[in-house]
Amino acid sequence: MKDIDAIAVLGDPVRRRLYEYVAAQGREVGRNEAAEATGVARTLAAHHLDKLTEAGLLESGSRRLTGRSGPGAGRPAKVYARARAERSVSLPGRDYRTAAELLAEAAEQAGLDDLLNEAARRRGEALRGAEAPCGDLAEAMRMLAARGYEPHLERGDGPEGAEGAEGVDRAEGAEEVTEGETAVVRMRNCPFHAVSERFPPLVCGMNLALLEGLLGTDGPVRARMDARPGECCVVVEPSGNVVEPSKNNGD
Repeated sequence: MKDIDAIAVLGDPVRRRLYEYVAAQGREVGRNEAAEATGVARTLAAHHLDKLTEAGLLESGSRRLTGRSGPGAGRPAKVYARARAERSVSLPGRDYRTAAELLAEAAEQAGLDDLLNEAARRRGEALRGAEAPCGDLAEAMRMLAARGYEPHLERGDGPEGAEGAEGVDRAEGAEEVTEGETAVVRMRNCPFHAVSERFPPLVCGMNLALLEGLLGTDGPVRARMDARPGECCVVVEPSGNVVEPSKNNGD
């Protein structure tokens, strides 16, 4: 299916809600869960989930959702996850990916990593504008979500963090982090994924520098490299810096 036809499948609002829910979880989702989360009947959810799979936007499989095996464990249920394939449409046609890969290849061969990182940090600072460095993890999640990183909060040692604290639009979960609690913001999506696959050290370093400029390096949060398969190579965490309140607030 052509990219434009696959994207057109999301024109149905119920189908789009289901896709967005599954994509935001970062794991396999069953029909019952998807139906309950989006407020539709299970049969309707199953129909739309299968249509999304046919379009190549989701991938499907089957597993026992009970976590048990053997006799009495129940039949495997159909589950869905976001497809790994990237879809894009440009009218008129453009090919920015090829240009980016050529520039990355030239920069890598010429040893321009430092210059690229400096440019990325300046771009991040320009995107932040006159605003102070990012104030906390909740603010960082909102900024990252706005740029397509799909952030989710991870608390403690668990791979998925605390219940209810994960997800693209759950920045309020970060507001509940208490002092001394271990928490980091990870990102399910890398906006530069296609190029980073071919030039990982170059592009991941650029990404880190960009986020350092965007979030600031002397505020309460910091960006650092911590690669994990299937996710962005950068995480955001409390920096430990104590930031004095502004004296220009009229108090």
